Amino acid sequence: MSPAAPSGSDRADLVADAVVAVDGVASLHGGMFGEIGTYLPGRRVAGVAIRDDGTEIHIAVTPDAVVRETADAVRRAVRAVIDAPVHVVVEDVASPSDGGADTGSSGPEPTESSEPGSTSAPGGTLRP
Repeated sequence: MSPAAPSGSDRADLVADAVVAVDGVASLHGGMFGEIGTYLPGRRVAGVAIRDDGTEIHIAVTPDAVVRETADAVRRAVRAVIDAPVHVVVEDVASPSDGGADTGSSGPEPTESSEPGSTSAPGGTLRP
């Protein structure tokens, strides 16, 4: 008897595990506004969107990764788990200092500046 196909939550977890195991993948990425994910009861698998027409994977790559090769490796890894078209989107290149733990933020949060009307972020000042 063959094993049953994994349920939706099992599939999203299997896909996520397969993706982060690929060399060159720093993390799954939830998209610019955190909109990419599989929503499950009580939690969310960021960066993995399993749909009827295919699976969409959003990732951040390591600084030393070759983007096309990494995306191809991710595609192969996901196809080993799910037999459907796989679309890979490279959202970001993780900086060595952040450990690749980006799940959808669009950059460092601005902080207050001593100059009126401006905010600063680590590494510089943002002007309105």
